[in-house]
Amino acid sequence: MEQQINNAQPSTSSYRDSLKSMDTEEHIDLAFYRPIGYMWACLAKKLGVTPNAITIASIFLGIGAGVMFYFNDLWLNVIGMLLLIWANSFDSADGQLARMTKQYSRIGRILDGLSGDFWFATIYVAICLRTNVTSEFFSQHHWVIWVTAVVTGICHAKQAAMADYYRQFHLYFLKGEDGSELESAADLKSKLAELSWKHNFWKKLTLTFYTNYTINQEAWTPRMQALRAELKRRFPDGRIPQSFRDAFRAKSLPLMKYTNILSFNWRTIALFASLFLQMPWLYFAFELTVLNILLAGMVIRHENICKTFTKELEDGKY
Repeated sequence: MEQQINNAQPSTSSYRDSLKSMDTEEHIDLAFYRPIGYMWACLAKKLGVTPNAITIASIFLGIGAGVMFYFNDLWLNVIGMLLLIWANSFDSADGQLARMTKQYSRIGRILDGLSGDFWFATIYVAICLRTNVTSEFFSQHHWVIWVTAVVTGICHAKQAAMADYYRQFHLYFLKGEDGSELESAADLKSKLAELSWKHNFWKKLTLTFYTNYTINQEAWTPRMQALRAELKRRFPDGRIPQSFRDAFRAKSLPLMKYTNILSFNWRTIALFASLFLQMPWLYFAFELTVLNILLAGMVIRHENICKTFTKELEDGKY
């Protein structure tokens, strides 16, 4: 399979270096978004454009897509679909450019996460406004679609946050600290305490949001946190045995397909299908049922994996 992927993609090592890892890449991304993102990244590198500038551009494209979804006109909806695809190619490009040029930053990671939030917030509002106009039921019960959108948005945020967290944890064992963006809420709180609202207002504000984001991720993963604590206790220098890294990677790898489903591509397939059917509210149903079931299954399985490995560490297996 990897040989087939190699044959289907640009053959330069620079392209491969722009990917996070073959473990965590999604097939649609490898076939479509990553090659396009790489071309955007190469162009941006030549022009001196930063990853954060590409991210900001993607926000405007995604918002434009959401506006197009308001109209009950399929051709305008198709324009919106193309804008959303363009936005996601930029979302791919910013990370690839950052890896190519080593321009990593926490603000970049925060911006990258916020970009999708802006896209889908606009899309949700557009769906609500459109549904209240085009549906007889919802036009008589305006509050129903808005409440549904708020609940769906909360679920969406949780799904995306947990998918990202599990990918970063997998990358930590695959590539080590340098290859992962895994954070600790305790470390973030310490850094936050060192900043002053008077002298570091914007930096402290962004770090406050990011710290709360990480705290929520940790709250949903108590057994993962127990495993991290045990690893830190047994290997304070961070030199986790390769045998443990390989064993955890083997158990975690099958779950990566679920993290990918909970990310962008399958959401947009469902969104586009609902727009073609001229029933955009069906997208909310997809997120509330299919994606929440996948989230629950992913969390349960990952927590059980972490519990098993914590027990093996306590028993001295590694």
